[in-house]
Amino acid sequence: MSITITVPRDAVALGLGANRVARALFAGAERRGLDVTIVRTGSRGLLWLEPMIEVATAEGRIAYGPVTPADIDSLLDAGLVEGGLHPLRLGRPEEIPYLARQHRLTFQRCGVVDPVSVEDYRAHGGYRGLEAALKLDAAGIVAEVRESGLRGRGGAGFPAGIKWNTVMLAQAEQKYVVCNADEGDSGTFADRMMMEGDPFNLIEGMTIAGFATGATRGYIYLRSEYPQAFSTLKEAIANGIKAGLLGDNVMNSGKAFHLEVRLGAGAYICGEETSLLESLEGRRGIVRAKPPIPALKGFLGQPTLVNNVMTFTAVPYILQHGAEAYAEYGMGRSLGTLAIQLAGNVKHGGLIEYAFGITLREIIEDFGGGTRSGRPIRAVQVGGPLGAYFPDHLLDTPLDYEAMAANKGLVGHGGIVVFDDTVDMAKQARFAFEFCAVESCGKCTPCRIGATRGVETMDKVIAGIRPSENLAVVADLCEVMTDGSLCAMGGLTPMPVMSAITHFPEDFQQRGPMSVAAE
Repeated sequence: MSITITVPRDAVALGLGANRVARALFAGAERRGLDVTIVRTGSRGLLWLEPMIEVATAEGRIAYGPVTPADIDSLLDAGLVEGGLHPLRLGRPEEIPYLARQHRLTFQRCGVVDPVSVEDYRAHGGYRGLEAALKLDAAGIVAEVRESGLRGRGGAGFPAGIKWNTVMLAQAEQKYVVCNADEGDSGTFADRMMMEGDPFNLIEGMTIAGFATGATRGYIYLRSEYPQAFSTLKEAIANGIKAGLLGDNVMNSGKAFHLEVRLGAGAYICGEETSLLESLEGRRGIVRAKPPIPALKGFLGQPTLVNNVMTFTAVPYILQHGAEAYAEYGMGRSLGTLAIQLAGNVKHGGLIEYAFGITLREIIEDFGGGTRSGRPIRAVQVGGPLGAYFPDHLLDTPLDYEAMAANKGLVGHGGIVVFDDTVDMAKQARFAFEFCAVESCGKCTPCRIGATRGVETMDKVIAGIRPSENLAVVADLCEVMTDGSLCAMGGLTPMPVMSAITHFPEDFQQRGPMSVAAE
Protein backbone atom coordinates (compact mmCIF):
# COMPACT_ATOMS: atom_id res chain seq x y z
CA MET A 1 0.00 0.00 0.00
CA SER A 2 1.31 3.42 -0.97
CA ILE A 3 2.15 5.85 1.85
CA THR A 4 1.16 9.46 1.22
CA ILE A 5 3.52 12.18 2.38
CA THR A 6 2.74 15.85 1.82
CA VAL A 7 5.46 18.40 1.13
CA PRO A 8 4.48 22.08 0.86
CA ARG A 9 4.77 24.00 -2.39
CA ASP A 10 4.12 27.34 -0.70
CA ALA A 11 6.57 30.09 -1.68
CA VAL A 12 8.03 30.36 1.83
CA ALA A 13 8.57 26.60 2.01
CA LEU A 14 10.16 26.64 -1.45
CA GLY A 15 12.51 29.40 -0.34
CA LEU A 16 13.51 27.21 2.61
CA GLY A 17 14.29 24.18 0.45
CA ALA A 18 10.99 22.28 0.08
CA ASN A 19 11.78 21.14 -3.46
CA ARG A 20 15.12 19.73 -2.32
CA VAL A 21 13.37 17.98 0.56
CA ALA A 22 10.85 16.43 -1.85
CA ARG A 23 13.63 15.17 -4.12
CA ALA A 24 15.62 13.75 -1.20
CA LEU A 25 12.48 12.09 0.16
CA PHE A 26 11.69 10.47 -3.18
CA ALA A 27 15.26 9.23 -3.58
CA GLY A 28 15.46 7.95 0.00
CA ALA A 29 12.17 6.05 -0.30
CA GLU A 30 13.24 4.55 -3.61
CA ARG A 31 16.53 3.29 -2.13
CA ARG A 32 14.60 1.56 0.62
CA GLY A 33 12.00 0.12 -1.70
CA LEU A 34 9.19 2.08 -0.04
CA ASP A 35 6.01 2.81 -1.95
CA VAL A 36 5.65 6.53 -1.21
CA THR A 37 3.39 9.05 -2.95
CA ILE A 38 4.47 12.65 -2.49
CA VAL A 39 1.67 15.24 -2.67
CA ARG A 40 2.59 18.92 -2.89
CA THR A 41 0.27 21.08 -0.77
CA GLY A 42 0.10 24.64 0.47
CA SER A 43 1.29 25.71 3.90
CA ARG A 44 -0.61 25.54 7.18
CA GLY A 45 1.05 28.83 8.10
CA LEU A 46 3.54 27.79 10.78
CA LEU A 47 6.30 29.47 8.84
CA TRP A 48 9.11 28.94 11.36
CA LEU A 49 8.57 25.17 10.93
CA GLU A 50 8.78 25.14 7.15
CA PRO A 51 9.34 22.93 5.30
CA MET A 52 6.85 20.96 7.41
CA ILE A 53 6.05 17.56 5.93
CA GLU A 54 3.18 15.30 6.94
CA VAL A 55 2.72 11.54 6.62
CA ALA A 56 -0.71 9.88 6.49
CA THR A 57 -0.98 7.16 9.13
CA ALA A 58 -3.79 5.09 10.63
CA GLU A 59 -3.90 7.61 13.51
CA GLY A 60 -4.11 10.57 11.13
CA ARG A 61 -1.46 12.85 9.70
CA ILE A 62 1.80 13.22 11.61
CA ALA A 63 3.93 16.31 11.00
CA TYR A 64 7.69 16.78 11.06
CA GLY A 65 9.59 20.02 10.72
CA PRO A 66 11.48 22.02 9.89
CA VAL A 67 12.94 19.37 7.57
CA THR A 68 16.10 19.68 5.49
CA PRO A 69 17.38 17.24 2.85
CA ALA A 70 20.02 16.10 5.35
CA ASP A 71 17.26 14.96 7.72
CA ILE A 72 15.57 12.55 5.29
CA ASP A 73 17.69 9.46 5.93
CA SER A 74 17.36 9.71 9.70
CA LEU A 75 13.61 10.31 9.37
CA LEU A 76 13.15 7.25 7.19
CA ASP A 77 15.36 5.17 9.49
CA ALA A 78 13.18 6.27 12.42
CA GLY A 79 10.06 5.00 10.70
CA LEU A 80 8.75 8.18 9.09
CA VAL A 81 6.20 6.27 7.01
CA GLU A 82 4.56 4.95 10.20
CA GLY A 83 4.81 8.28 12.04
CA GLY A 84 7.85 7.14 14.03
CA LEU A 85 9.58 9.05 16.80
CA HIS A 86 12.22 11.58 15.76
CA PRO A 87 13.49 14.92 17.15
CA LEU A 88 11.63 16.71 14.33
CA ARG A 89 8.32 14.94 15.03
CA LEU A 90 5.58 17.48 15.82
CA GLY A 91 2.65 15.09 16.16
CA ARG A 92 -0.81 15.67 14.70
CA PRO A 93 -0.82 19.13 13.08
CA GLU A 94 -4.26 20.03 14.41
CA GLU A 95 -2.99 19.42 17.96
CA ILE A 96 -0.03 21.78 17.67
CA PRO A 97 -1.03 24.64 20.04
CA TYR A 98 -0.43 27.33 17.38
CA LEU A 99 -3.05 25.66 15.17
CA ALA A 100 -5.31 24.20 17.85
CA ARG A 101 -6.17 27.64 19.25
CA GLN A 102 -7.21 29.07 15.90
CA HIS A 103 -10.63 29.44 14.27
CA ARG A 104 -9.90 27.98 10.86
CA LEU A 105 -12.98 28.72 8.74
CA THR A 106 -11.46 30.18 5.58
CA PHE A 107 -8.09 28.40 5.85
CA GLN A 108 -9.40 25.00 6.91
CA ARG A 109 -8.07 23.27 3.76
CA CYS A 110 -4.85 25.23 3.27
CA GLY A 111 -1.89 22.90 3.73
CA VAL A 112 -4.23 19.90 3.69
CA VAL A 113 -5.37 19.48 0.08
CA ASP A 114 -3.64 19.20 -3.26
CA PRO A 115 -4.33 22.77 -4.42
CA VAL A 116 -5.00 21.92 -8.08
CA SER A 117 -7.13 18.83 -7.50
CA VAL A 118 -10.88 19.30 -7.89
CA GLU A 119 -11.47 15.88 -6.34
CA ASP A 120 -9.40 16.67 -3.25
CA TYR A 121 -11.14 20.02 -2.81
CA ARG A 122 -14.60 18.46 -3.01
CA ALA A 123 -13.56 15.61 -0.69
CA HIS A 124 -12.80 18.22 1.97
CA GLY A 125 -16.12 20.06 1.71
CA GLY A 126 -15.46 22.17 -1.35
CA TYR A 127 -18.30 23.44 -3.57
CA ARG A 128 -20.95 22.86 -0.92
CA GLY A 129 -21.25 26.62 -0.63
CA LEU A 130 -21.93 26.93 -4.35
CA GLU A 131 -24.42 24.07 -4.18
CA ALA A 132 -26.25 25.96 -1.43
CA ALA A 133 -26.11 29.18 -3.45
CA LEU A 134 -27.71 27.47 -6.45
CA LYS A 135 -30.79 26.79 -4.30
CA LEU A 136 -31.23 30.54 -3.73
CA ASP A 137 -31.99 33.43 -6.03
CA ALA A 138 -29.56 36.34 -6.36
CA ALA A 139 -31.24 38.33 -3.61
CA GLY A 140 -31.09 35.33 -1.30
CA ILE A 141 -27.33 34.94 -1.79
CA VAL A 142 -26.76 38.64 -1.17
CA ALA A 143 -28.92 38.45 1.95
CA GLU A 144 -26.72 35.66 3.36
CA VAL A 145 -23.58 37.71 2.77
CA ARG A 146 -25.17 40.81 4.29
CA GLU A 147 -26.52 39.01 7.38
CA SER A 148 -23.16 37.33 8.01
CA GLY A 149 -21.68 40.74 8.76
CA LEU A 150 -18.81 40.13 6.32
CA ARG A 151 -16.81 43.29 5.69
CA GLY A 152 -14.22 43.78 2.99
CA ARG A 153 -10.97 42.24 4.16
CA GLY A 154 -8.80 44.35 1.88
CA GLY A 155 -8.49 47.13 4.43
CA ALA A 156 -11.46 49.50 4.19
CA GLY A 157 -13.83 47.16 6.01
CA PHE A 158 -16.83 48.19 3.90
CA PRO A 159 -19.85 45.87 4.37
CA ALA A 160 -19.64 43.30 1.58
CA GLY A 161 -23.40 42.77 1.39
CA ILE A 162 -24.03 46.44 0.54
CA LYS A 163 -21.52 46.37 -2.31
CA TRP A 164 -22.89 43.06 -3.64
CA ASN A 165 -26.44 44.42 -3.49
CA THR A 166 -25.46 47.55 -5.43
CA VAL A 167 -23.99 45.50 -8.27
CA MET A 168 -26.94 43.10 -8.22
CA LEU A 169 -29.44 45.95 -8.66
CA ALA A 170 -27.43 47.71 -11.37
CA GLN A 171 -28.89 47.34 -14.86
CA ALA A 172 -26.44 46.28 -17.56
CA GLU A 173 -26.01 43.64 -20.24
CA GLN A 174 -22.60 42.71 -18.88
CA LYS A 175 -21.29 42.79 -15.31
CA TYR A 176 -17.95 41.74 -13.89
CA VAL A 177 -16.46 40.29 -10.71
CA VAL A 178 -12.86 41.36 -10.05
CA CYS A 179 -10.62 39.97 -7.33
CA ASN A 180 -8.01 42.35 -6.00
CA ALA A 181 -5.07 39.98 -5.43
CA ASP A 182 -2.45 42.73 -5.59
CA GLU A 183 -1.27 42.01 -2.04
CA GLY A 184 1.37 44.69 -1.67
CA ASP A 185 1.36 45.57 2.04
CA SER A 186 4.52 44.77 3.96
CA GLY A 187 4.06 41.92 6.39
CA THR A 188 1.08 40.42 4.54
CA PHE A 189 0.92 37.04 2.84
CA ALA A 190 -2.55 35.56 3.48
CA ASP A 191 -3.74 36.11 -0.09
CA ARG A 192 -0.65 34.40 -1.48
CA MET A 193 -1.00 31.46 0.89
CA MET A 194 -4.63 30.98 -0.09
CA MET A 195 -3.99 31.18 -3.82
CA GLU A 196 -1.06 28.79 -3.58
CA GLY A 197 -2.70 26.41 -1.11
CA ASP A 198 -6.46 26.44 -1.75
CA PRO A 199 -7.23 28.28 -5.02
CA PHE A 200 -10.59 26.56 -5.53
CA ASN A 201 -11.86 28.36 -2.41
CA LEU A 202 -11.28 31.65 -4.24
CA ILE A 203 -12.74 30.28 -7.48
CA GLU A 204 -15.85 29.06 -5.65
CA GLY A 205 -16.29 32.37 -3.83
CA MET A 206 -16.01 34.38 -7.03
CA THR A 207 -18.45 32.06 -8.80
CA ILE A 208 -20.99 32.57 -6.02
CA ALA A 209 -20.43 36.32 -6.36
CA GLY A 210 -21.06 36.08 -10.09
CA PHE A 211 -24.37 34.31 -9.56
CA ALA A 212 -25.36 36.83 -6.86
CA THR A 213 -24.66 39.92 -8.94
CA GLY A 214 -25.49 38.66 -12.43
CA ALA A 215 -21.87 38.80 -13.57
CA THR A 216 -20.75 36.16 -16.04
CA ARG A 217 -17.07 37.06 -16.22
CA GLY A 218 -14.45 37.35 -13.53
CA TYR A 219 -10.82 38.43 -13.32
CA ILE A 220 -8.18 37.82 -10.69
CA TYR A 221 -5.73 40.73 -10.72
CA LEU A 222 -2.56 39.20 -9.30
CA ARG A 223 0.64 40.97 -8.28
CA SER A 224 3.58 40.12 -10.50
CA GLU A 225 5.75 39.05 -7.55
CA TYR A 226 3.64 35.89 -7.05
CA PRO A 227 4.76 33.48 -9.79
CA GLN A 228 3.83 30.33 -7.83
CA ALA A 229 0.33 31.66 -7.19
CA PHE A 230 0.02 32.59 -10.88
CA SER A 231 0.83 29.09 -12.12
CA THR A 232 -1.31 27.43 -9.42
CA LEU A 233 -4.33 29.59 -10.21
CA LYS A 234 -4.05 28.97 -13.94
CA GLU A 235 -3.84 25.21 -13.42
CA ALA A 236 -6.74 25.21 -10.96
CA ILE A 237 -8.92 27.26 -13.34
CA ALA A 238 -8.13 24.88 -16.22
CA ASN A 239 -9.05 21.89 -14.04
CA GLY A 240 -12.22 23.66 -12.94
CA ILE A 241 -13.25 24.20 -16.56
CA LYS A 242 -12.66 20.51 -17.34
CA ALA A 243 -14.80 19.53 -14.34
CA GLY A 244 -17.67 21.78 -15.39
CA LEU A 245 -17.20 24.13 -12.45
CA LEU A 246 -16.47 27.10 -14.71
CA GLY A 247 -17.70 27.97 -18.18
CA ASP A 248 -21.09 28.28 -19.87
CA ASN A 249 -22.93 25.74 -17.69
CA VAL A 250 -21.53 25.71 -14.16
CA MET A 251 -22.46 22.50 -12.33
CA ASN A 252 -25.22 21.94 -14.93
CA SER A 253 -27.06 24.95 -13.53
CA GLY A 254 -27.54 26.65 -16.86
CA LYS A 255 -25.58 29.61 -15.47
CA ALA A 256 -22.29 30.85 -16.89
CA PHE A 257 -19.19 32.12 -15.16
CA HIS A 258 -15.83 32.52 -16.90
CA LEU A 259 -12.67 33.31 -14.95
CA GLU A 260 -9.12 34.26 -15.84
CA VAL A 261 -5.98 35.60 -14.15
CA ARG A 262 -4.32 38.86 -15.14
CA LEU A 263 -0.81 39.68 -13.94
CA GLY A 264 -0.06 43.19 -12.70
CA ALA A 265 3.08 45.16 -13.47
CA GLY A 266 4.29 45.65 -9.90
CA ALA A 267 2.62 48.92 -8.83
CA TYR A 268 1.55 49.19 -5.19
CA ILE A 269 -1.12 51.73 -6.12
CA CYS A 270 -2.95 49.03 -8.09
CA GLY A 271 -4.12 47.65 -4.78
CA GLU A 272 -6.53 50.62 -4.89
CA GLU A 273 -9.59 49.41 -6.78
CA THR A 274 -9.89 52.13 -9.40
CA SER A 275 -6.16 52.03 -10.22
CA LEU A 276 -6.51 48.27 -10.52
CA LEU A 277 -9.33 48.69 -13.03
CA GLU A 278 -7.27 51.15 -15.06
CA SER A 279 -4.45 48.61 -15.20
CA LEU A 280 -6.85 45.77 -15.99
CA GLU A 281 -8.08 47.77 -18.97
CA GLY A 282 -4.51 48.09 -20.22
CA ARG A 283 -3.68 51.59 -19.04
CA ARG A 284 -1.27 53.04 -16.50
CA GLY A 285 -2.52 52.40 -12.98
CA ILE A 286 -3.71 55.75 -11.66
CA VAL A 287 -6.59 56.58 -9.34
CA ARG A 288 -9.99 57.43 -10.77
CA ALA A 289 -12.09 60.13 -9.16
CA LYS A 290 -15.28 58.94 -7.47
CA PRO A 291 -18.16 59.03 -8.23
CA PRO A 292 -18.94 56.99 -10.22
CA ILE A 293 -18.14 54.04 -8.01
CA PRO A 294 -16.95 50.77 -9.62
CA ALA A 295 -20.12 48.99 -8.48
CA LEU A 296 -22.00 51.14 -11.01
CA LYS A 297 -19.29 51.99 -13.54
CA GLY A 298 -16.19 49.86 -13.19
CA PHE A 299 -14.36 47.57 -15.60
CA LEU A 300 -14.97 48.76 -19.19
CA GLY A 301 -17.57 51.14 -17.79
CA GLN A 302 -19.82 48.31 -16.58
CA PRO A 303 -21.06 47.44 -13.05
CA THR A 304 -18.19 45.65 -11.31
CA LEU A 305 -17.87 43.93 -7.95
CA VAL A 306 -14.35 44.41 -6.61
CA ASN A 307 -13.36 42.51 -3.47
CA ASN A 308 -10.07 41.10 -2.27
CA VAL A 309 -9.04 37.46 -1.87
CA MET A 310 -9.94 37.13 1.81
CA THR A 311 -13.43 38.54 1.21
CA PHE A 312 -14.27 36.13 -1.59
CA THR A 313 -12.79 33.13 0.22
CA ALA A 314 -14.98 33.73 3.28
CA VAL A 315 -18.12 33.37 1.15
CA PRO A 316 -18.18 29.56 0.57
CA TYR A 317 -18.22 28.95 4.34
CA ILE A 318 -21.02 31.49 4.78
CA LEU A 319 -23.20 29.89 2.10
CA GLN A 320 -22.46 26.34 3.26
CA HIS A 321 -23.05 26.89 6.99
CA GLY A 322 -25.30 29.94 6.96
CA ALA A 323 -24.88 33.60 7.86
CA GLU A 324 -25.60 33.02 11.55
CA ALA A 325 -22.83 30.43 11.89
CA TYR A 326 -20.29 32.90 10.53
CA ALA A 327 -21.62 35.82 12.57
CA GLU A 328 -21.16 33.83 15.79
CA TYR A 329 -17.47 34.71 15.55
CA GLY A 330 -16.16 38.19 16.22
CA MET A 331 -17.40 41.19 18.20
CA GLY A 332 -19.52 44.30 17.68
CA ARG A 333 -19.64 45.23 14.01
CA SER A 334 -16.54 43.16 13.25
CA LEU A 335 -17.93 39.69 12.65
CA GLY A 336 -16.35 36.48 11.43
CA THR A 337 -12.65 35.71 11.41
CA LEU A 338 -9.59 37.65 10.32
CA ALA A 339 -6.53 36.23 8.58
CA ILE A 340 -3.81 37.67 10.82
CA GLN A 341 -0.30 37.68 9.40
CA LEU A 342 2.41 37.93 12.03
CA ALA A 343 5.84 39.03 10.86
CA GLY A 344 8.88 41.14 11.73
CA ASN A 345 10.99 40.58 14.82
CA VAL A 346 8.97 37.68 16.21
CA LYS A 347 9.85 34.09 17.11
CA HIS A 348 6.89 32.34 15.54
CA GLY A 349 5.73 34.27 12.51
CA GLY A 350 2.93 32.90 10.40
CA LEU A 351 -0.76 32.82 9.53
CA ILE A 352 -3.31 32.97 12.33
CA GLU A 353 -7.03 32.83 11.56
CA TYR A 354 -8.96 34.04 14.58
CA ALA A 355 -12.24 35.74 15.41
CA PHE A 356 -12.18 39.53 15.63
CA GLY A 357 -11.57 40.67 19.19
CA ILE A 358 -8.27 39.02 20.04
CA THR A 359 -5.77 41.58 21.32
CA LEU A 360 -2.47 42.50 19.73
CA ARG A 361 -0.65 41.34 22.86
CA GLU A 362 -2.29 37.91 22.72
CA ILE A 363 -1.25 37.52 19.09
CA ILE A 364 2.34 38.60 19.62
CA GLU A 365 2.98 36.82 22.92
CA ASP A 366 0.68 33.78 22.91
CA PHE A 367 1.09 32.94 19.24
CA GLY A 368 4.29 34.72 18.27
CA GLY A 369 6.28 33.91 21.42
CA GLY A 370 7.64 37.45 21.69
CA THR A 371 10.54 38.92 19.76
CA ARG A 372 13.03 36.74 17.96
CA SER A 373 15.88 38.89 19.27
CA GLY A 374 14.72 38.37 22.86
CA ARG A 375 14.69 42.14 23.39
CA PRO A 376 11.60 44.05 24.58
CA ILE A 377 8.87 44.97 22.09
CA ARG A 378 8.88 48.68 21.37
CA ALA A 379 6.49 49.15 18.45
CA VAL A 380 3.99 47.15 16.47
CA GLN A 381 2.72 48.27 13.08
CA VAL A 382 -0.73 47.01 12.17
CA GLY A 383 -2.30 47.20 8.72
CA GLY A 384 0.65 47.46 6.35
CA PRO A 385 3.02 50.35 5.54
CA LEU A 386 0.18 52.88 5.96
CA GLY A 387 -0.87 51.51 9.35
CA ALA A 388 -0.21 53.09 12.74
CA TYR A 389 2.67 52.22 15.06
CA PHE A 390 1.35 51.09 18.44
CA PRO A 391 3.48 51.29 21.62
CA ASP A 392 3.32 48.77 24.46
CA HIS A 393 0.47 50.48 26.31
CA LEU A 394 -1.84 50.02 23.28
CA LEU A 395 -1.08 46.33 22.73
CA ASP A 396 -4.20 45.33 24.65
CA THR A 397 -6.32 46.89 21.90
CA PRO A 398 -8.57 44.24 20.34
CA LEU A 399 -8.32 43.63 16.61
CA ASP A 400 -11.65 45.15 15.75
CA TYR A 401 -12.37 47.83 13.13
CA GLU A 402 -13.93 50.26 15.61
CA ALA A 403 -11.48 49.61 18.47
CA MET A 404 -8.51 50.15 16.18
CA ALA A 405 -10.02 53.32 14.71
CA ALA A 406 -10.68 54.66 18.22
CA ASN A 407 -6.92 54.41 18.82
CA LYS A 408 -6.15 56.06 15.46
CA GLY A 409 -5.12 52.77 13.87
CA LEU A 410 -6.52 50.41 11.29
CA VAL A 411 -6.97 46.67 10.80
CA GLY A 412 -6.05 46.87 7.12
CA HIS A 413 -5.30 43.51 5.57
CA GLY A 414 -4.45 42.01 8.97
CA GLY A 415 -0.67 42.31 8.77
CA ILE A 416 1.22 42.78 12.05
CA VAL A 417 4.93 43.69 12.05
CA VAL A 418 6.84 43.63 15.35
CA PHE A 419 9.85 45.82 16.24
CA ASP A 420 12.08 45.52 19.29
CA ASP A 421 13.65 48.36 21.28
CA THR A 422 16.44 48.95 18.75
CA VAL A 423 14.09 50.52 16.21
CA ASP A 424 14.50 54.19 15.33
CA MET A 425 10.97 55.54 14.96
CA ALA A 426 12.07 58.73 13.24
CA LYS A 427 13.51 56.61 10.45
CA GLN A 428 10.29 54.61 10.32
CA ALA A 429 8.31 57.84 9.91
CA ARG A 430 10.65 58.88 7.13
CA PHE A 431 10.13 55.49 5.47
CA ALA A 432 6.37 56.06 5.36
CA PHE A 433 6.86 59.30 3.43
CA GLU A 434 9.45 57.70 1.17
CA PHE A 435 7.20 54.74 0.46
CA CYS A 436 4.37 57.05 -0.53
CA ALA A 437 6.65 59.20 -2.70
CA VAL A 438 7.88 56.13 -4.59
CA GLU A 439 4.52 54.38 -4.92
CA SER A 440 2.21 57.36 -5.53
CA CYS A 441 0.46 57.27 -8.90
CA GLY A 442 1.12 61.01 -9.12
CA LYS A 443 -2.41 62.09 -10.00
CA CYS A 444 -3.07 64.31 -6.99
CA THR A 445 -0.76 67.01 -5.63
CA PRO A 446 -1.18 66.35 -1.88
CA CYS A 447 0.12 62.79 -2.26
CA ARG A 448 2.71 63.37 -5.00
CA ILE A 449 4.28 66.53 -3.58
CA GLY A 450 3.36 66.11 0.08
CA ALA A 451 5.20 62.81 0.42
CA THR A 452 8.32 64.22 -1.27
CA ARG A 453 8.34 67.27 1.00
CA GLY A 454 7.75 64.91 3.92
CA VAL A 455 10.94 62.98 3.17
CA GLU A 456 12.94 66.20 2.92
CA THR A 457 11.52 67.55 6.17
CA MET A 458 12.06 64.29 8.05
CA ASP A 459 15.68 64.29 6.85
CA LYS A 460 16.08 67.67 8.56
CA VAL A 461 14.54 66.33 11.78
CA ILE A 462 16.82 63.30 11.74
CA ALA A 463 19.83 65.56 11.11
CA GLY A 464 18.88 67.63 14.16
CA ILE A 465 18.01 70.77 12.19
CA ARG A 466 15.35 72.74 14.09
CA PRO A 467 13.40 69.58 14.97
CA SER A 468 10.47 71.37 16.65
CA GLU A 469 9.88 73.72 13.71
CA ASN A 470 10.24 70.96 11.15
CA LEU A 471 7.91 68.64 13.07
CA ALA A 472 5.31 71.41 12.85
CA VAL A 473 5.80 71.40 9.09
CA VAL A 474 5.37 67.61 9.09
CA ALA A 475 2.09 67.98 10.96
CA ASP A 476 0.85 70.53 8.40
CA LEU A 477 1.86 68.26 5.52
CA CYS A 478 0.03 65.35 7.10
CA GLU A 479 -3.13 67.40 7.50
CA VAL A 480 -3.06 68.39 3.82
CA MET A 481 -2.40 64.80 2.71
CA THR A 482 -5.21 63.42 4.89
CA ASP A 483 -7.79 65.98 3.75
CA GLY A 484 -6.76 66.47 0.14
CA SER A 485 -5.59 63.15 -1.30
CA LEU A 486 -7.80 61.34 -3.82
CA CYS A 487 -7.27 57.90 -2.30
CA ALA A 488 -5.93 56.10 0.75
CA MET A 489 -2.35 56.12 -0.56
CA GLY A 490 -1.84 59.75 0.38
CA GLY A 491 -4.71 59.90 2.83
CA LEU A 492 -3.31 57.22 5.13
CA THR A 493 0.43 57.95 4.87
CA PRO A 494 0.11 60.40 7.81
CA MET A 495 -1.11 57.57 10.05
CA PRO A 496 2.29 55.87 10.56
CA VAL A 497 4.06 59.24 10.59
CA MET A 498 1.89 60.89 13.24
CA SER A 499 1.57 57.74 15.35
CA ALA A 500 5.37 57.50 15.50
CA ILE A 501 5.66 61.18 16.50
CA THR A 502 2.84 60.89 19.05
CA HIS A 503 3.90 57.68 20.77
CA PHE A 504 7.69 57.93 20.43
CA PRO A 505 8.49 61.67 20.69
CA GLU A 506 11.94 61.01 22.17
CA ASP A 507 13.13 59.74 18.77
CA PHE A 508 12.37 63.08 17.11
CA GLN A 509 14.04 65.56 19.47
CA GLN A 510 17.71 66.43 19.98
CA ARG A 511 18.75 64.07 17.20
CA GLY A 512 22.28 65.24 16.59
CA PRO A 513 25.08 67.69 17.39
CA MET A 514 23.40 70.43 15.31
CA SER A 515 20.24 70.48 17.44
CA VAL A 516 21.12 73.07 20.07
CA ALA A 517 22.91 75.48 17.74
CA ALA A 518 20.24 75.18 15.04
CA GLU A 519 17.44 75.89 17.52
